[in-house]
Amino acid sequence: MRTKKSDKEKTIEEIAEKIYTAILEHRLAPGTKLGEDRLATIFGASRTRIRDVLAHLANERVVDLVPQRGAFVAKPSVEEASDVFEARRLIEPGIIRRLASRLDSKMLASLREQQRKEADALRLHDERAIVRLSGEFHNLLAELAGNTALIRCMRELSSLTCLTIFLYDAPTATSCRADDHANIIAAIAAKDSAKAEALMLQHLDEIEKSLKLEGARYFADLETIFQDA
Repeated sequence: MRTKKSDKEKTIEEIAEKIYTAILEHRLAPGTKLGEDRLATIFGASRTRIRDVLAHLANERVVDLVPQRGAFVAKPSVEEASDVFEARRLIEPGIIRRLASRLDSKMLASLREQQRKEADALRLHDERAIVRLSGEFHNLLAELAGNTALIRCMRELSSLTCLTIFLYDAPTATSCRADDHANIIAAIAAKDSAKAEALMLQHLDEIEKSLKLEGARYFADLETIFQDA
């Protein structure tokens, strides 16, 4: 087993962000057991800190804490998956309206930089980056809209969506289509919130419709997943 130690123990937020990113990149599958001892060794952290990390992630609903069994990456049911998409259809049009009403040149530059990163990832066929950036696009919309409650909500919904796609994946649902994001950005740039909202709803509908209602079991080698932690 690979052991990684450092003179300065990583913070709860740093470790949580690495686990969160592994979920966004589809390196951690739904239902994966997150053993405290293994994670403590991997991150060179105390078990107490790892417990705090897992509690933090459980609060964001990306980890399930099961009494007497431990912590597991959340595994959304079909009903829960449907609830996630329903919530996104209710929330994201409001995010877009708020963003379009306050958009400035700096915000637009951030959106276009995100679009450039997604295009680069597609050009390089970097599947991990494609999946991660797809989730980050939706989080960025919330961040630029400037409402902290919406930011927290979108982060949770984005991570649950990634888990849902991993669990009920179909070839067309691996990631968001780049042209969908480009069209949404163009509508926001034109301050045409009605068009941007309609494009977002269509975008979410297409992802949900492409999912399969069955999943597969995965084995996760945590040491390999976090080898650069």
